[in-house]
Amino acid sequence: MDTPKTFNPRDWDTQPAYIVPEYKSTLLRGPTKPLIPIAQSLSELTGPVYGHDVLGALDHDLTKNGAKDAAPQGERIVVTGRVLDENACPVPDTLIEIWQANAAGRYIHVVDQHEAPLDPNFFGGGRCVTDAEGKYRFYTLRPGAYPWGNHHNAWRPSHIHLSLFGPAFATRLVTQMFFPGDPLLDLDPIYLGTPEDARGGLVAKFDIGVTEPDFALGYVFDIILRGSSATAMES
Repeated sequence: MDTPKTFNPRDWDTQPAYIVPEYKSTLLRGPTKPLIPIAQSLSELTGPVYGHDVLGALDHDLTKNGAKDAAPQGERIVVTGRVLDENACPVPDTLIEIWQANAAGRYIHVVDQHEAPLDPNFFGGGRCVTDAEGKYRFYTLRPGAYPWGNHHNAWRPSHIHLSLFGPAFATRLVTQMFFPGDPLLDLDPIYLGTPEDARGGLVAKFDIGVTEPDFALGYVFDIILRGSSATAMES
């Protein structure tokens, strides 16, 4: 008989605060009154359930899924890892969506008008579903840094956004992955707004074993959903 697993609720000490004064937009959108819990009904706790049948063959490969007449420009990378629960057990069938700037630091979005080139062969988004071992894998380009209006001469470090869906929309979690050795991390209010002990969980690890010869450097980014080692998520 299996020993029952201990459920560890989210450790809020690992999570960023709703309002971080240095991250100026949180002053406008962060809640200032206690949150009101809303009981979840069957419609929130079940479906829609995502499966492999809803994915396209190139959804996980951002080096190809937006290509029109040539390969996109930039440094190719592999991003892989596992989604784990609070007991370090794999979480299968989790839909992971990513979005990012291109290699020049520009998003394909009407709001992004900074003077960096768009790449007509790079869409900047992808998705996959974790396998039975909780593993996922993306091929993409290393995103460039870009300026943002938080403060004078403010630049975001290179990063990839990740959204995770469990069995229903109510289970969505969003986080960011950063790159090791990025000098902008020490200046980024979003990264610094994460509790110090949890910041390391937002930085991917370079892995020569994941690196594919003559093609792409490899990075590992595991995502832990709960417990004292939980990955920091966006509030």
